[in-house]
Amino acid sequence: MANIASARKRARQSEKRRQHNASLRSEFRSAVRNTRKAIEAGDKKAALTVFRQASGTIDSIDHKNIIHKNAAARQKSRLAARIKAMA
Repeated sequence: MANIASARKRARQSEKRRQHNASLRSEFRSAVRNTRKAIEAGDKKAALTVFRQASGTIDSIDHKNIIHKNAAARQKSRLAARIKAMA
């Protein structure tokens, strides 16, 4: 454990940020999972609605640098392609 006051404070801040980032990452994964479930259910209209919500979540997490911008774009692109491929 850190001995200097500033190092102790930095450790507290890092832990708080880590927990916050973990919750945002979990929110991102849930959004992607919910979209995939909607796609597998076969209802294109419902899948599109869920995708729009997920897209906003993915964008907000991208802007906060929780995940890389290209990773966010790739996730959105793949989900959009799967929705487009639905009959």
